[in-house]
Amino acid sequence: MELSIVVPVYNSSSILSELCLQLVDALSDIDTEIILVDDGSADSSWRVIKQLAEQIEPVQGFRLTRNFGQDNAIMAGLNNSSGFYVAIMDDDLQHSPYDILTLLDYVKENESDVCYADYSDGKYQAWWKNLGSYLNSKQAEYLIGKPGEIYLSPFKVISRLVVDSVVNYNGPYPYVDGLIFQSTSSITQISVKHNSRELGRSNYSFRKSLSVFMSHTTGFSIVPLRIASILGLIMAVLGFSLGIYYIFDYFRSENLIEGWTTLAVLILFIGGMILLSLGLIGEYLGRMYLANNKKPQFLVHETTS
Repeated sequence: MELSIVVPVYNSSSILSELCLQLVDALSDIDTEIILVDDGSADSSWRVIKQLAEQIEPVQGFRLTRNFGQDNAIMAGLNNSSGFYVAIMDDDLQHSPYDILTLLDYVKENESDVCYADYSDGKYQAWWKNLGSYLNSKQAEYLIGKPGEIYLSPFKVISRLVVDSVVNYNGPYPYVDGLIFQSTSSITQISVKHNSRELGRSNYSFRKSLSVFMSHTTGFSIVPLRIASILGLIMAVLGFSLGIYYIFDYFRSENLIEGWTTLAVLILFIGGMILLSLGLIGEYLGRMYLANNKKPQFLVHETTS
């Protein structure tokens, strides 16, 4: 199998048929499998997927027991893929199936492990989603070491080497892009067009997007916890220093409020020790959390094969 297409599906029954028809037409000369992962849709998406699997040979369907989230659905697809390369794309046709070959050829020509789609012509989505994409990109630079020039797109082609590395992660909150950047630095991008949504409306509300952002921040990295630890250490050092200053000031000054220096020193020293201790405890808890949380990434309820 040369290429697998992994598509996380959520409440997109009205557009799945057109998506699959375009995929088959665009990739007619390539040995391809199309993996549609129904992430607990509330509409008739699964019924449509089963019909497509019966009518179109390359289509395979996987239905999760509930809505686990986009990255978890992608992990389910990657775990069941067999292609030497894997393309990941959204289900709304804003990522054109006809651009997959462009991404695939670019990976091969540059002998890279990953090729991201770069929407240099802009994106057809709400302003707050563009802002969220920008913040997510900056977040990835600091948390996972993403190069600043790489556009963090959900539309990409990945080599089997990287896919095998990504699926080895068994934590409950996968962040696919984070796992990719952990696995390789051989990453390229190429400009493609971001299309307007043909049917329906986006399933990503501001609340859900914020939830995903926070999940990526806290579920994949302990950097935020480490920042809190460092801030606690800084405040502890400042508190100790200020406490020592007040002690010296007590012996130098003639106009003193009785008991004020004692209270100030005690509060600063005790507060500093508490912050320092909380930072150390948080560091250990963060490591234990990442190592021991066995919540499943996904659970497949039904397949089409």
